[in-house]
This record gives sequence, structure tokens and C-alpha cells, in this order.
Amino acid sequence: MAVEITCICDLKSEVGEGAFWDEATQALHFVDIPAGILYRLKDGRLAQWAFNEPLGCLALDRSGDPVLALTSGITRVNLATGARQVIAHPEAHLPGNRFNDGVVDRQGRFWLGTMKRQGPPEPTGTFYRLDGDGRVTAFWDGIFTTNGLSFSPDGRTMYLADSNPGVRTIWACDYDPATGTPGERRVFFDTRQVAGRPDGATVDADGCYWMAGVGGWQLYRITPTGVVDRVIDMPCEKPSRPWFGGPKLDILYVTSLAAGLTPGTEARQPNAGGLFAVHGLGVTGLPQPRYAG
Repeated sequence: MAVEITCICDLKSEVGEGAFWDEATQALHFVDIPAGILYRLKDGRLAQWAFNEPLGCLALDRSGDPVLALTSGITRVNLATGARQVIAHPEAHLPGNRFNDGVVDRQGRFWLGTMKRQGPPEPTGTFYRLDGDGRVTAFWDGIFTTNGLSFSPDGRTMYLADSNPGVRTIWACDYDPATGTPGERRVFFDTRQVAGRPDGATVDADGCYWMAGVGGWQLYRITPTGVVDRVIDMPCEKPSRPWFGGPKLDILYVTSLAAGLTPGTEARQPNAGGLFAVHGLGVTGLPQPRYAG
């Protein structure tokens, strides 16, 4: 079967991000970060909720309520009633930052990272672990653009990245599933080898890491030994987060950016900022756990 890529939601999102598939509800969730919009695609129908502040990423809790990484704090929201509960606000002292990438580990801990919100890049970002009881622990500060969070199928390897053009590195580290403690990070893949910088990511059932090559018009599948074994050309310059979904977890959904496109390329990418579906890859993803809180 040939690989087929289609734009299934032409949203023109400034920064489409955060895609993940929830098996229990058979729905895809994703965001437009600066617009503060949460999207849910279910049974071909797109719903959306606006939060009027930057929304970096999200998870679902055990009951299915979204846990949103808003600039005002990590917040549980009941979409039916509008009720909100701030679980944690680890960067209340850094109003110039916002959340960016995030993912839930195999045991239900929500990992997420921050970055400077506007202006010249500075290494003000930090990765955090949010436990089910609401406790937050900081790891690896001094990051420009936190990204690339993912876990191996057995949960014993953690991946993380910095998208900044001067860094553009993906790291791996040993991970203790029992305690949620990462070991010392090591370089997994230096993206100077490819056209795109590291953005969002996911791991497939074979243990291979799928990276969105932002700025490079491509997706990359990287084996656990750090070797690129597949390159998928995309119809957009800035793919941002791949995630496997669908009833068989065999559709690779990819968010993208409409912001900051290279001048003169707009006609080549009329669906930039849209949500894409990639069929025919011949591989499947892994179920996404819910946040344990």
C-alpha cells in the first residue's frame, strides 16, 4: 500500500500541536497554542473550545476530563460545566514563559516542558513531571524550546529534545517506571543530519521514534539505535506533532504550523496549519495512557 497524505482539517492554526489519540473515546485531541484552542476530532466531527490564553499541550485524566497546560497553570477542565481546577502552577514566577510539549508516561505521570513565550530565544525552559497526586518535580532547566517527549514501549527509555536552531538535539535517558526518575541524558540523534529540527514526537509499536521535522517538510522514523530508516515528505514546511490513531492505531495524524513560513513558499503549502492524516505506513502506534490524577 502506498503512503497517502491528506489534510483532514484545514484550520490554518498558527501553531497546531499536542496531538494524541484517546482509545477509550476513539478521539484525537490537539491544540493551537497561541490561540488557546483545544480541538477534538471524533467520528469525523471537529469540536473546539477556546481558553483565551496560550495552551501548550494536554492530557486526559482518568475520568476523561482534559488537563490543560495553560499559561495560568496546569488546569483540569470539565468541558460540560466549564468548571476549572488548577492542579499546579510551577512557573508562576516566570510570566514570560508558556508550556509547550507534553506526554503521559506508561504509568500515568504527565511530563511537560516550558519555553520563552515571545522575543529573542533564551534558555528559560524546564521539563516537569506532574504526578497523579499533583506534585511537580523539575528536571533539566536551561532549555530553549522543550520538545520531543516520548517513551519507549516498555517505558524504560525517555526521549526529549530542544528545537532551538543552535541545539536541535534529541536526547534519550534510562527511565525508572516505578519512580518516574530519569537517568542522565545522552545524545540520541543530532538533527543536523536531516532537514528539519526536532519538534513533537511519538514512538511506534516497534520502538522507533517518529520526529516531526519542523522547517524541513519531513517526518523521520529513527530506530532505537539512532538511525533514520524512513523519511516521509510532507505537504507543509512545519509539521509539528505526529501521533498514531484510528481504531487500529495505524493512521499517523500530524499537526502543523501556519506561522513563520518561509516567504515565497505559501503557494506550495496551502494547508499549512492544518491537521494531516498519513495512511499506508505499515506500522502501528501505542495506546496513550491517561493522566493518573
